[in-house]
Amino acid sequence: MSDDAIIRRYDRPWTFYSLATLGPWTAWGGAAWLSHQDGIGRAGLTAVAALLLLGLLLPFLTAWRLTRTDPVLRDDLHRRLVRPDRRQLRLATLGAGIMLGSILLAQALSLLLGYSTDQFRLAANASFSAGILPGWFPLLLAPIIEELSWHSYGTDCLRRSMSLFWTSIVFALYWTVWHAPLGMVAHYYQAQVAETGWIHALNFALSLLPFVLIMNWLYYRSNRSIPVVIVFHLSAGLFNEMFQTHPDTKVIQTGLLVALTAALIIADPGFFFGKPRPGGVPRISQANLRPE
Repeated sequence: MSDDAIIRRYDRPWTFYSLATLGPWTAWGGAAWLSHQDGIGRAGLTAVAALLLLGLLLPFLTAWRLTRTDPVLRDDLHRRLVRPDRRQLRLATLGAGIMLGSILLAQALSLLLGYSTDQFRLAANASFSAGILPGWFPLLLAPIIEELSWHSYGTDCLRRSMSLFWTSIVFALYWTVWHAPLGMVAHYYQAQVAETGWIHALNFALSLLPFVLIMNWLYYRSNRSIPVVIVFHLSAGLFNEMFQTHPDTKVIQTGLLVALTAALIIADPGFFFGKPRPGGVPRISQANLRPE
């Protein structure tokens, strides 16, 4: 079966996105309320961590529920998870290099504005926590679980009826809203960003636009490989937390990612703006998808 015919079967976007939103928001709303209670203690912090994890898992469970009864979708998911080829390994390396290079270049440029060279020092600890868990735990776990949700079902169910550009824009806007309750969980990453000021909170939201466009460019260039986008997502969190980066420098990084995204679009506009074929099937170049 062709890739076009397979993607046509990802046909329940409203069901997926409704459940992938309501479930996490409910769990994270509970985590936010509990995290602000006086004298929360170790048991309360453990409950906060459990609610955060539950909210993270619910989109994945939704995607699994929508694919498990369809043997074509099950086989498609298995194919996209195992045995990456050389092209996919190169794209995964490229994705990690983009995020590492962008933060290092942003820090270098910030020196011209008077920011400290201390930004290049490695951070001893994560800047946030998830209940009882240190921040390194969600930094490692969240990208894996999220991409097993968004790129096992969520992206393709949008792509079947939109161009790659608009698929990415719609998802980036959705992803911004999806993260919103985490901004109310005490000591969590999004809450820490919000506390640094509106500029940095706005930058987090805006940074998702180029991030998603680059991630989906890697995804479709790699024959819809889920490990490729997991590596990209992992590298974004780890490299941005690994150094003692000033929050203002992350605004510079967003500018660099916007410039890279613009270059990718200009280089191959058809890849981003190619219209779906009649019947809701996206036009995906088989030359771009052919494994080596």
